Amino acid sequence: MTAAHRRLISAALVVAALACAVPQISAGGARSGPPFAVGLRITTFVDRSRVVRLPSGATEPRRLVTYLRYPTPGRATDRDLVGARPDRAAGSFPLVVFGHGFAVTPATYARLLRAWARAGYVVAAPVFPLGNANAPGGPNESDLINQPADLSFVVSRLLAADSDPRSPLHGLIDPTRIAVAGHSDGADTALAAAYSRRFRDSRLRAAMILSGAEIPGVGGYVFHPGMPPLLAVQGTADTLNPPGLTAAFFAIASRPKFLLTLPGAPHLAPYTWLEPQLTVVEDVTIGFLDHYLKHGPLPRLPTSGAAARVARLSADP
Repeated sequence: MTAAHRRLISAALVVAALACAVPQISAGGARSGPPFAVGLRITTFVDRSRVVRLPSGATEPRRLVTYLRYPTPGRATDRDLVGARPDRAAGSFPLVVFGHGFAVTPATYARLLRAWARAGYVVAAPVFPLGNANAPGGPNESDLINQPADLSFVVSRLLAADSDPRSPLHGLIDPTRIAVAGHSDGADTALAAAYSRRFRDSRLRAAMILSGAEIPGVGGYVFHPGMPPLLAVQGTADTLNPPGLTAAFFAIASRPKFLLTLPGAPHLAPYTWLEPQLTVVEDVTIGFLDHYLKHGPLPRLPTSGAAARVARLSADP
């Protein structure tokens, strides 16, 4: 079978081939297995080696206010436990660093990020200095080129905290299991951090690109064998990131790779509130992370119910 044929594997074939894979979505939308309670800490990392140019023309070091969610002892709920202590009994956890879209903040994606933490991941979501909704003078998309290095800086600071016995994060993160993810401009950021020659972070072991594309003018994207496994997610009614942009990088990516297509879904809603698409995104992204960072079974879609009617999963594992 040629690579082109493998890229066109239908969801039906994937489901049949992976019949014993990741647990189904339950009637209530939760994954099987005991979820963790989720703690939340907000911390600020300052990169003094790089600057932000403000609308006034002044510059200042890049300040990255970072929302950190992590497993914590207790019963899982649908809210974050601010300042809660990490769950030390479970050992260290894989890290997912997430880039938010343009003119929003990580708060927009709270449910999705909480779902990852409930599944046993430390999830770090920095606020990009000029790309966020509350940026001085208003959001400025010209700063996108600086965001891949922001994600890498946050990874470095978190790993430093993890190795510091004085840090409340000491021993929480497994430095050998790190993934990058993002939506929209944040997905462009994550794609560059995982695959571009200019920004690639070799510590990354998987990438989840939610309605993203290559950053214009960067070039030098490398998708050769041995690069991080890829999960791309795309709504067919997305007018801000048309499906062709995702198709372009997915077509040249090396295996293993997965494409979750959401027929009729727009740009932001399936990652924030639209059901059952959001539940599908949660389940498939967690299945992908579990497989490549925890050696679990491959991700799959349910074969019946509303979720099966609103998503297609193509794979070249």
